[in-house]
Amino acid sequence: MRIVNMFRMNIILLLMVNLSCDLAAKEYLIDSPQAYLDVAGNLSPGDTVKLKNGVWQDFEILLMGKGTESAPITLTAETKGQVILSGNSNLRLAGEYLVVSGLVFKNGYTPSSAVISFRRNKDEFAYHSRVTEVVIDNYNNPDKQESDYWVALYGRHNRLDHSHIVGKRNKGVTVAVRLNSENSQQNHHRIDHNYFGYRPTFGSNGGETLRIGTSHFSLTDSHTLVDNNFFEHTNGEVEIISIKSGKNILRNNVFYEARGTLTMRHGNGNIIEENVFLGNNVPHTGGIRVINRDQIIRNNYLEGLTGYRFGSGFTVMNGVPDSPINRYHQVDNAIIEHNTFLNVQHIHLAAGSDAERSAPPVNSVFRNNLVINDSHSHPFAIFDDISGISFSGNVSNRAVPASMQYGFAVNNIEMNNANSDMLGTALSPENAGATRRAPILKKQQTGVNWYPKTTAETAFNSGQQHHVKPHVNSLLSTLEQAKSGDILVLAPGTYIVPKLISIDKTLTLKAEHKGTVTLAFERTALFEIVDGGSLLLEKLTLSGQYSPDAAGNSVIRTKKWGLLHNYRFVMRQCDIEQLDVNHSFHFFTTGKGAFADNVELSENTFNGITGDILQLNSEIEDLGIYNAEYVTLHGNSFSQVQGAIIKLYRGGTDESTFGPHFTMTNNILKYSGKGKRNKQAASVYLHGVQVTDINNNTFTNSAPIVLEHTVGEPKSVIIGNQFHNTPAPEIRELRVNGPHTAIVEHNTFVSDDKR
Repeated sequence: MRIVNMFRMNIILLLMVNLSCDLAAKEYLIDSPQAYLDVAGNLSPGDTVKLKNGVWQDFEILLMGKGTESAPITLTAETKGQVILSGNSNLRLAGEYLVVSGLVFKNGYTPSSAVISFRRNKDEFAYHSRVTEVVIDNYNNPDKQESDYWVALYGRHNRLDHSHIVGKRNKGVTVAVRLNSENSQQNHHRIDHNYFGYRPTFGSNGGETLRIGTSHFSLTDSHTLVDNNFFEHTNGEVEIISIKSGKNILRNNVFYEARGTLTMRHGNGNIIEENVFLGNNVPHTGGIRVINRDQIIRNNYLEGLTGYRFGSGFTVMNGVPDSPINRYHQVDNAIIEHNTFLNVQHIHLAAGSDAERSAPPVNSVFRNNLVINDSHSHPFAIFDDISGISFSGNVSNRAVPASMQYGFAVNNIEMNNANSDMLGTALSPENAGATRRAPILKKQQTGVNWYPKTTAETAFNSGQQHHVKPHVNSLLSTLEQAKSGDILVLAPGTYIVPKLISIDKTLTLKAEHKGTVTLAFERTALFEIVDGGSLLLEKLTLSGQYSPDAAGNSVIRTKKWGLLHNYRFVMRQCDIEQLDVNHSFHFFTTGKGAFADNVELSENTFNGITGDILQLNSEIEDLGIYNAEYVTLHGNSFSQVQGAIIKLYRGGTDESTFGPHFTMTNNILKYSGKGKRNKQAASVYLHGVQVTDINNNTFTNSAPIVLEHTVGEPKSVIIGNQFHNTPAPEIRELRVNGPHTAIVEHNTFVSDDKR
C-alpha cells in the first residue's frame, strides 16, 4: 500500500510540475527582428513565439533555450505559410526540446553555410528538437558554385518532418546529417514525411539531395532513420541519397522518376527496406547501389528503372583492396533478399571493376528476389568474379547468366495489381519478391498541405498565343508582356532588332510559314538567355546582315557568367544565313556556369558561318563541370561552316554525373570545320561525352569527327555515316591504355583523289 501511495504521490507531483509550466508559459506575437531579440534570450519551457504574417527580409533567427519533452519552446508563424523569410535569412537552433514550424524560405539565400542549422556554432548544438512543416523553395545562392546546405542536422535526437523542400540549384547537399563532432555522432535523428521536389541536374558533383555523414567519419555510426519521404525528380547527380556512415535505416521512402540512386557510399551495417522506386522508364532512373560491409537490402520494390553503371536499377560494386577511407571498400556480408525488380533494365554485379577496384564482393547473399522483365533478355551484367555472392531462392521470367543459374527458378510470372493502393505482387508458388505490409506512400501524405507541389518547369507552348504585328516595336512589347509558356506568332516581314533581347521566361517565337519572317539584329547578339529563360524558335530566318563588324558575334548566347537556372533551347525548321560580317561569328555560345537540360536543332539550314554552330565548351578547368546534358542534331544542313558544328566538353575524373549525351542523325555537312581558327580541326569535337550516337549523316569535304574518351565507361556509336573526301573519325582514349571502345561500323568512305 505504501508503494502504491508513493506512486500516486509521484504522479501528482509530476502533474503539478506540468501544470505550473503550462501556467507560466507565455505566447509572444512578434512583428520585427528587434522585437524577437527582445524576448529570445528569456524563453522558458512551454513558451511560444509567433512571427506576424508577412515578408521578413534579411532575418537571421537564432532560437535558443531549454524546453522539456512536455513543454518545448516553440517558434512558429501567426498563420502557417504566411510568414515568408526572404533575402539573406536563415535559422539556427541550439538547446533542448525546441520546435519550429510553419515558416517559408524563398526569394533569397542563406548568408551562412545553411538555411536551417541544428546548431548555433561548432560547440553549441540542438538536442531533441524538431523542424516541421517548413518550406524551402528555390532559396538559392545566385553563384551556382557557391556551396551551402538547406538543412544541416547536428546534435542528437533531432527531427526534420512534414517539410516541403524543392528547387535547390546551387552546389551543396540539400539535407546533410553532420557527424563531424562527438556530440553529433550516434545521433538517432529522424527524417520523415518530407516532400523532396525537383532538384535539376547540377552538371557536376555536389548535387545530392540527402547525405548522412562524410567519408572522413564514415566508420562512425549515425543511427539516423529516414522514413516515409517522397523524392520526386531529384535529379541533381548520380547519388540522390549518399550514405556515408553506419547503422542507418531507410524505410518506406518513394523515389518517383528520380535520376540517380540510393547509394551506400561509405559506412557499414545500414538497412534499406520497403522502399519504392518508380522510374516510369525515365532516363537514368536508378535504384540502390551497394558498397561496404554488413549492408541489408530487403523487401524493396523497383520498377521501370533505366539507369546503368553506377546509376543502374541495382548495383553491387567492386572495392579497392585495403581501400583508403574515401575510396571504395569491398562489399562484404551483404544480404540482398525479398526484393522485386520489375522491368529494371540493368542490374550490375561487381560493377566498376578496373585496375584499382579489383576486390569483388565476398560473403554475400542474393536470395528470394523476384526479377521480371517484359523484354526478351535478363537485366544482369557481370564485371568480375561473383563467386562471393551466393544465389538461392530467386525467381526470374528470363534465363539468367550461367554463373547464377543455380540460384534461380525460371518461371512465367504474372503480376497482380488488384489493389491500386498496393504495388504488384507475383502470382507464383515461390516465396520470392517484396511483400508490402501497408499501401504505398502517396505524395500528398508528405510535406505540407498548404503549399502547392507544382511541376518542375514550364513546358513550351503551354501558355497563350500572341499574334505580333510586322514591326519591331510590336515584337519587343509583346516579348515584354508575355508570360512563361506563351507563343509569339510573327506576322510576315523583316524585323531589324536594335537591342539585345533578354529571355527570362519560357517562350516560343515562330512564323506560320517558313520563309516569311526574317529576324536581323544590330547588336553583337540577338537573344541572350538569362535565369529562368528557355527559348524555342520555329520556321524563322535569322540573319547576321546588320550585325556589327566585329569578331565574336553570336545569334544566341546565354548570360556570360553565372547562370543559376538550367535552360532549354530548341530550334526547328529555321534558316540561318549571313553570319560572315567578320570572323568567329558563332550561332550559339554558352557562358561559363550555364547549363542546358536540352539543346535541340532539327531540320534547320545553316549557310555561310565564320564561327561555330554550338559552342558548349566553356568549362575547361577539368573539374567535372559541363554545359549541356542532352544535345540533339537531327535533319539539319550545314554548308560553308568554318568552325565546328559542335564543341562539347566535359573534363575531369568525377563519376557522379550522367552526361553529356550527344545525338546526331540524318544531317548533311558540306565544306565545314576547315577554318583556320578552328583549333580542334574537327567538324564535330566531343571531349568526355558519356553517350554519343552519330548515325546516318553525310560529311562532304569536311573536317573529321574528333571524339575523346575520358572518365567513366562512355558509350559511343558512329554507324552508317557517309564520309566523302572527309577523314575517318578520330577516337582517342585519354585515360586508359589500349584500343578505343567506340563502335565504328557500317560507314562509307569515298575519295575523289585519283592519285
